[in-house]
Amino acid sequence: MAMATRTIVLLPVWGAGHLMPMLEAGKRLLASSSGGHAFSVTVLQQASEVDAHIRRAEEEVAAGGGGLDVRFHRLPAVDPPTDHQGPVEFISRVVELHAPNVRAAISGLPPASPVAAVVLDLFCTPLIDVARDLAVPAYVYFTCNAAALSFFLRLPALCDEVAGEFEDMDGVAAVDIPGLPPVPPLSLPTPVMEKTKPECAWYAYHGRRFADADGIVVNTAAELEPGVLSAIAAGRCTHGNAPPPLYPIGPVISFPPPTSPAHPCVRWLEKQPPASVVFLCFGSAGFLTAAQAHEVAHGLQRSGHQFLWVLRGPPAPGTRSPADADLAGGELLPEGFLDAVAGDDGGRGMVWPTTAPQKEILAHAAVGGFVTHCGWNSVMESLWCGVPMAPWPMYAEQHLNAFAMVDAMGVAVRMEVDRKRGNFVEAAELERAVREMMGGGEEGRKVRERVAAMKVACRNAVEEGGSSAAALRRLAGDVVSRCAMNGPTKQVFV
Repeated sequence: MAMATRTIVLLPVWGAGHLMPMLEAGKRLLASSSGGHAFSVTVLQQASEVDAHIRRAEEEVAAGGGGLDVRFHRLPAVDPPTDHQGPVEFISRVVELHAPNVRAAISGLPPASPVAAVVLDLFCTPLIDVARDLAVPAYVYFTCNAAALSFFLRLPALCDEVAGEFEDMDGVAAVDIPGLPPVPPLSLPTPVMEKTKPECAWYAYHGRRFADADGIVVNTAAELEPGVLSAIAAGRCTHGNAPPPLYPIGPVISFPPPTSPAHPCVRWLEKQPPASVVFLCFGSAGFLTAAQAHEVAHGLQRSGHQFLWVLRGPPAPGTRSPADADLAGGELLPEGFLDAVAGDDGGRGMVWPTTAPQKEILAHAAVGGFVTHCGWNSVMESLWCGVPMAPWPMYAEQHLNAFAMVDAMGVAVRMEVDRKRGNFVEAAELERAVREMMGGGEEGRKVRERVAAMKVACRNAVEEGGSSAAALRRLAGDVVSRCAMNGPTKQVFV
């Protein structure tokens, strides 16, 4: 006779930026569970686009899972909507279509794996109703930072308070997001800039539904965003009503083994002096137009600093991910640029036209600054490695992240991005920001000092006795307590 092992069901949306951090959080939750309960993790996969990431995750679990029980289950395919007006609407509607499949998958788990809790991606809040119907606790895993969470919770009321479009407030008024300095309207997330569009309505919907969860797990640390976390916990985002419990467990970062043999970018970095290289990368979905790339090239050349630039081209027709850049075609880069920065010793700069191992690069001693699109995973990785940043937001919540990084957290130098011109950055502005970040003046000095302190804070937070480790234990304890409230675990005869 053996005791059943309860399982924690993870429901990520597709994309490595959502899947991998949630899986890492699930693995950490298993390692932190206590109270005599053994748990497993069951990942419900919604789309074939993440098959490669799932395979990598399975290999990592098999190679170094520490005995953790992690399983993967593919949900049946659904016919995606074809009349959507943006990615948030598309993802949210696909999640709604998956509700019967999720109900069937959870109900169909074997008796040996009764469900202890469901952890939902921030765009999966329609599935809270499925969890309620099945009498299963539901937690939201918030992939972004506490600043974005404050905005999500505040947005439903904000939409009622602001009569017109948010961008029309620019230069007239700021937006109140609890825990942050007054926020310029053009720093708000892309999906809400047109309030009449479904994208904004879906953002507000998810913000309302967060209040229905049993808890919100946030990929941040208490030391990184204390003011915002305090404002959320005090109910300042939710009309004085207490929000669900918050569990700041970050930084949640998975560290795959280094590439072998060493990646060409890493080999190039080996030839550079410590803290001498500016790293530029715009995420798995970010790419530059030819006009933007030309400005970057001129700005880097004039900055006088060495650089490693991951440059991607626009997606091929019918696809969503950036394509490899055509460096030989003469469109993305100014004529003669590559020859001008090359050299026998590795040269002043390297342009890499496809994906690169970002974590390895940020961890390299030669990297002294990071021009980033401000995806929160990238920000966490940069802080973990102690690398100061210059923010170049592109889409989603990245403009709000950039504002928080500069004005609230102090971990990035300010860089002017013209949002009304497609997030355009002039060469002179990039040159100025790079020089400042790499050691030019007082702003850069303060940022580097702050980032160094946050590197220590991030690492301490996840160590035994740290704030994030304590939050993770509290989360595990709450799941265990709910299991106890639901009665003894079933026994399975074998």
